[in-house]
Amino acid sequence: MKFFFTAVTMLLLTNVSYTQAKRFDVLITEIMPIPSPVVGLPSSKYVEIKNVSPAAINLKNWKLCAANSTATITQSVLLKPDSFLLICTSSNLAALSAIAPTISVTNFPTLYAEGDEIFLLSPEGKTIHSVSYSRSWFNDIKSKGGWSLEMIDTHNPCSGTSNWTASINDKGGTPGKENSATAINVDNTAPQLLKAFASDEKHITLVFSEPVDSTLASLKTNYTLSDNAIASVVVKQPSFTNVILELTSNLTVNKPYDFSVANIQDCSGNMMDNTFIKTGLPSSTDSLDAVINEILFNPTSTGVDYVELYNRSNKILDLKELYIANRSSSGELSSSKQLANERQLFFPNDYLVITENPLTVRKEYLVKNPELMIELPSMPSFSNESGTCVILNKQGKIIDELRYDSKWHFTLIENPKGVALERIDFDAPTQDQNNWHSAAASAGYGTPTYQNSQFKTNGQPHGLVDISPKVFSPDNDGYDDFATINYQFTERGYVCNIYIFDANGRPVRNLVKNGLCGQSGYFRWDGVDEQGKQLPIGNYIVFTEIFNLQGKTQRFKNVVVLARKLR
Repeated sequence: MKFFFTAVTMLLLTNVSYTQAKRFDVLITEIMPIPSPVVGLPSSKYVEIKNVSPAAINLKNWKLCAANSTATITQSVLLKPDSFLLICTSSNLAALSAIAPTISVTNFPTLYAEGDEIFLLSPEGKTIHSVSYSRSWFNDIKSKGGWSLEMIDTHNPCSGTSNWTASINDKGGTPGKENSATAINVDNTAPQLLKAFASDEKHITLVFSEPVDSTLASLKTNYTLSDNAIASVVVKQPSFTNVILELTSNLTVNKPYDFSVANIQDCSGNMMDNTFIKTGLPSSTDSLDAVINEILFNPTSTGVDYVELYNRSNKILDLKELYIANRSSSGELSSSKQLANERQLFFPNDYLVITENPLTVRKEYLVKNPELMIELPSMPSFSNESGTCVILNKQGKIIDELRYDSKWHFTLIENPKGVALERIDFDAPTQDQNNWHSAAASAGYGTPTYQNSQFKTNGQPHGLVDISPKVFSPDNDGYDDFATINYQFTERGYVCNIYIFDANGRPVRNLVKNGLCGQSGYFRWDGVDEQGKQLPIGNYIVFTEIFNLQGKTQRFKNVVVLARKLR
């Protein structure tokens, strides 16, 4: 039986009473963005809407919109209470109208496979309902195509991903019928403020985790900003997840501002806690403003790669301006990925972890600050043996670059799978092998989003060459795992050799051969001999000789104790 609306049907409906719609009177209840390969329905994209109000609603001049398209319903279509309607293109009308009441529209939204925001506008321009779906709302198998996305609970219309799932009907969807996934799905979760960033010197954009009540969100008194005041508030349609604040005076670039939000609730009445967050106006990112601080390139069989950055500058950086990449075998930049598709702030002295699956990282490592993680659809590939990680800005300028090697791991680690490499010193060169060490076992072999287990504080050495600590225990427990040989010279241009002798004066390690030194810096010894074997506990002599092209030479002897914990 054909269900598409004809002119005769329209005439028969003209005497039926109807009312003007309010927000959530009509809902988008089912979406078919990837109709093939076919499971059991026609290979046709469609959007299903449902009237959940107690009155009939005439859909003439209603609009179904997406970011780059607006489709207008030009005919009179009366949608009765508790009834469904499919909307599609004219080419799919015949196939779908054999299944359910269907109309076609010109400029039907593309319904991108990866995700899109679609919304319904009344003739008065009011947003009645909006959905920002993504491919992740399916499970892995059903994301390949042929299955629709269904709303679970129509009494919970604005909570997003938690109220949507792939159809469980064996045909792949339930167009024009009660959804197969229908269930009670009460919304008890309050909205969260995900971020607050300055879009320019006079405006701050707030991004919430779900649509908020526009009445409360429009009140200036619900927002407080240090050293400034709120002039006006606009809640952005159609999503109602973004709020724009206009300020009374301009923000200062790179100055962090304390910002607080109160009395905000979602459309189900869940009130969020008072929230405090930093915001500010960023500036451009230059070389070494942010550095690669930790990298996991050889994850466990169930894990994923991650890269941690540290903002060592006094600037507020914008992640939208930054990219992560690798290099091909020919040395060309490859697989460049933008860190954020809208402005997202990276504050001084903060850490940032980049991965394609934050949840997996959180399962395998202690993540003290999950808000400092960003999820990318995919990461550049990083070889388990050796490779290159590059951070660059949108102009293509290299911000930091690391050419890592699995041989940099602690010598006595038998299996480095799942062990991150950690930077020791923010200010030491990235490419210096001595500036990297395996994450400590006591820290779970990784410290994403917080200070590295092998972090070195920048204290000035005592004298020209000094060793710290005086007693070290190379067991990778995160406490004094290596001896740091600090040096500080009065001028640059020295070359050094460093030899390790046991207490009987026998050479056990030629640690540095003709190493070019800066005016200050350090080398490290991890307690192994020339063949990479673990040395016994005891006293060792570190003999350092330096020389330059002008014939200046000097020698230093330092004693260090190699110890181990009692088992």
